[in-house]
Amino acid sequence: MFNIILVATGGATGAILRYILTNLSKTIFTSSIYGTLSVNIIGCFLIGYLVTSDFSKNINENFVKFFLIIGLLGSFTTFSAFSYEVVNLIISKKILIAFIYISISIFVCILFAYFGMLINKF
Repeated sequence: MFNIILVATGGATGAILRYILTNLSKTIFTSSIYGTLSVNIIGCFLIGYLVTSDFSKNINENFVKFFLIIGLLGSFTTFSAFSYEVVNLIISKKILIAFIYISISIFVCILFAYFGMLINKF
């Protein structure tokens, strides 16, 4: 039961952070894809970092797994929003932008997850 509370509170926190960052991005850029891209990159980096860091070894394993990774970062990253935005770009006949967005999202997010893991080796 406690793990469910950790996931729920982490999820609420991650969703709020995603909302804030996405809206901040909309005030700077005209499109919401930059906010979604940003949260996916940041989320991938933080998941990579937490999985391999000594920081997570000094904290309760359930807190790291259920609150931080599944709850907070799981709701912070936005693959469903990403999918919706790609479909809208395709429907709007912005195929090249959709392809670039997909490519950057996949490769940069994987790269940042690796950077998150790599940073702990220093």
